[in-house]
Amino acid sequence: MPKISSGPVQLDFLRRETGGETALCRCPSSTWRSSECSNCSGSSGVTTKNWRLNWHAPSRGGGTPPPGGPPSACDRALLAGLSRHLGRRRLGRFFIQPETLLRWHRDLVRRQWTFPHRSGRPSVPAGTVEIVLRLASENPTWGYRRIHGELARMGIRLAPSSVWAILRRHGIDPSPGRTGPTWTEFLKSQASSMLACDFFTVDTVLLRRLYVLFFIELDTRRVYVSGVTANPVEAWVVQQARNLTMVLAERACPVRFLVRDRDTNFTAAFDEVFRSEQIRIIRTPIRAPRANAFAERFVGTIRRECLDRMLIFTRHQLEAVLAEFIDHYNRHRPHRSLDQTAPLSTTSLPPTSSPHDAT
Repeated sequence: MPKISSGPVQLDFLRRETGGETALCRCPSSTWRSSECSNCSGSSGVTTKNWRLNWHAPSRGGGTPPPGGPPSACDRALLAGLSRHLGRRRLGRFFIQPETLLRWHRDLVRRQWTFPHRSGRPSVPAGTVEIVLRLASENPTWGYRRIHGELARMGIRLAPSSVWAILRRHGIDPSPGRTGPTWTEFLKSQASSMLACDFFTVDTVLLRRLYVLFFIELDTRRVYVSGVTANPVEAWVVQQARNLTMVLAERACPVRFLVRDRDTNFTAAFDEVFRSEQIRIIRTPIRAPRANAFAERFVGTIRRECLDRMLIFTRHQLEAVLAEFIDHYNRHRPHRSLDQTAPLSTTSLPPTSSPHDAT
């Protein structure tokens, strides 16, 4: 079979000699007609004993392609239909492969016999998938059979295999692998009984340095500002610790751990106040601020959102500014770790005054 250069192909006419000498031709309007076609009547009188396909292709050196472009879908469909009357040997005379012609014919049959149908099972509604995932996350000991039973009690018709497929698609392990708590769940359960504390400094307009002592609950992110002073001596720090323990006595879940760094302002007397309340002191490693990440993150927040945007003149002004910001932080500011809620909205404790107000 001769090689055909790449480019658009123009089908001129297809003729076959029969008893009645009938010829078919392709007009420029892409319509197949009989030999009496008015557009090509001068060239349709030629007959042959075999199929003959006249085509034009641009040479490899370039040139202007003939008008009409490549074969259209109608041309391919007609060729595929007429080729069913030829044998395998004669199909090799065409410039296309027999497989291509047969594929065109299969496409023609597929378009002819089309019926509306759905492939596979119907998809599971998104609401049902959400319920399955929620039941699996809130009940680690439940397998897919137990989840299927709960769905049946709720009136949701779903096959057990579909429940298993949903859990697997979302990366949820079988129930034996979910019985033990993950590190995230373990740390969240321990955070309800943990506090963190730290100092941060504020320089006034006259370059006087003030020290602020604060405490933060790790589970609710609630912040207590204990006091502001220019001289954080041991007696002052110990008194702030006593004030905080009186406030913490109102908590439903008692505090068991206090995380602090190795600042020299935290003396042994400071630790003893908390030990008397059955609170264990956890000191962070040396030069490891990430070990006290909750306190460090709050310091960055209060600087970016409040202190870096104003000038502080006196200690009383700083106390007023901190009281207003802490009230906003605890009651109104959303937190991503709390699902965009404020710290006091996650606890049932009534609002209490800060230790600094108590003094």
